[in-house]
Amino acid sequence: MKKRIDLSKPWIKVAKYWRPLGNNKVVCDLCYKRCPIAEGGFGACGVRYNKEGKLYTLVYGLLTAANVDPIEKKPLMHFMPGTNVFSISTAGCNFMCRFCQNWTISQSRRDEVFGEFFTPEEVVKEAKKYGADGISYTYNEPTVFYEFMLDTAKLAKSQGLFNTMVTNGYMTTEPLKELGPYMDAATVDFKGGGNKEFYRKFMGVPDPEPIFETLQEMKKQNIFIEITNLVVPKYGDKVEDIRKLASWVVNYLGPETPFHLLRFYPNFMMLDLPPTPVQTLEKLANVAKEEGLHYVYIGNVPGHPYENTYCPYCGELLVRRYGFQIVEWRLTKDNRCPKCGRKINIVGRPKWLSE
Repeated sequence: MKKRIDLSKPWIKVAKYWRPLGNNKVVCDLCYKRCPIAEGGFGACGVRYNKEGKLYTLVYGLLTAANVDPIEKKPLMHFMPGTNVFSISTAGCNFMCRFCQNWTISQSRRDEVFGEFFTPEEVVKEAKKYGADGISYTYNEPTVFYEFMLDTAKLAKSQGLFNTMVTNGYMTTEPLKELGPYMDAATVDFKGGGNKEFYRKFMGVPDPEPIFETLQEMKKQNIFIEITNLVVPKYGDKVEDIRKLASWVVNYLGPETPFHLLRFYPNFMMLDLPPTPVQTLEKLANVAKEEGLHYVYIGNVPGHPYENTYCPYCGELLVRRYGFQIVEWRLTKDNRCPKCGRKINIVGRPKWLSE
């Protein structure tokens, strides 16, 4: 028997970005799925609920995780390197990826959501308490806890913290415009090279095309963007898809956009596949570079040379990393290559350099 949704709980609030359809039905306009939701029903994310013709969020501040991470874990290699971020998440997700590594929270939905309640003030206080430089909205899809992310990001910005998000890029334009002034950087996470059939079959997403519209709006909002792509062996490792995605990034976001190819490890409902062969990742990295991308990385392979940053003009090693840690920093004080003097597209530098 399903539990009754208690609207008096502090983590349940009236949602933003929805429209009434009549007869107590609504449509949610927060993401590109634009779910029509009947009375007593839920959106695809499982955490937006229609009660008597009004849409509610069930996870305002109901956090499933709160951790201090190196920003490189997001991964953000070119935005505020060497800093720490206070990472938060809730339950729910608008995608249903069969390989999700955080499925215990992303696929918790409807009357099964869980977590510990925080206010935006408490999140900012905790971030400062643990010496974080910013807040990251991550682990599950932050679009589904938009209202809490927006309120927290506003407060964090006023308190001198920066904001980043790790997102599937399915947020619609209007909420993104409202969020934009407070969001400093975003990792937009593709899977399978953005292949439409892959998104339909393995992620429950009818069409990845709106992600490109989101990316262009992020650029307009001056949000620093890094692109990741999970390379799933057998089903999501096609050269032509990576070539097409890399080419789009070069043409619309610019060749200096950092581009990460992430190694797949078996999880959730796709335990029958092996980890992505490193040779596959290297081949696709070379394809991305052929298309003109200046900064191409391989993730989830600690110690690989493609964890490092190299000068795209002269090839000089600039930043050496191991996993999420910076081992060596060779850029000048104004983030130029020490060999050829070219400016490198990195915002900020590790604080320990000035200590």
